[in-house]
Amino acid sequence: MRVPRIYQGAALGAKTEVTLDADASAHIGRVLRMTEGQAISLFNGDGNDYPATIVAAGKKAITVVVEQCVVNPSESPLNLHLGQVISRGDRMDFTIQKSVELGVNTITPLFSERCGVKLDGERLEKKIQQWQKIVISACEQSGRSAVPEVRPAMNLIDWCQEATSAIKLNLHPRAQHGISGLNLATARVRLLIGPEGGLSDEEIAMTEQQGFTDVLLGPRVLRTETAALTAISVLQSRFGDLG
Repeated sequence: MRVPRIYQGAALGAKTEVTLDADASAHIGRVLRMTEGQAISLFNGDGNDYPATIVAAGKKAITVVVEQCVVNPSESPLNLHLGQVISRGDRMDFTIQKSVELGVNTITPLFSERCGVKLDGERLEKKIQQWQKIVISACEQSGRSAVPEVRPAMNLIDWCQEATSAIKLNLHPRAQHGISGLNLATARVRLLIGPEGGLSDEEIAMTEQQGFTDVLLGPRVLRTETAALTAISVLQSRFGDLG
């Protein structure tokens, strides 16, 4: 059986005893039915793994002893910040989950003129929390120990105007050059993915004014979730650690 990886937000250290939080205890104890003496691996987002052994398995709580701290080498040398215009239904969930598996470091949900999703206030805050949980679950599954951040949602123009040292890329079906032809002067990339209806002409002009480079993926028009994951894959293959 594969050793389960469990996220715990608290500080972790070798030879320390940790009682897992309620969700983790329920998963280990009631879903996986693990007992004393079995091994799990903890992580808290600091980039390390913490192999541990279960020392007490109650109905409501699981206690483990952390054996050691091990550096996790799974992070890509390419730092990717995904600016994703919010998509409908479970497409945004899917994009976030898979982008984390592919190595994205930061995700900012965006609102644009043609964004078909209306979220604000408490509903938006709950969505951000839900997306962060999806990120953690994707880290548990994919073996990452550095947890990407889902930033608060913001308007497209505000995100484009943020100061950054990253190369800024915008996928556009009428661009003249593909990603494979890029030469990066930095290992940091901001990748903008528009909504299902695409960015407006005014928004495209704005991104150009803000220093974004238009790139295309090929002759076919991709759905927003397909475009995001394909672009991340190509970037990781060209400049990161895929392939």
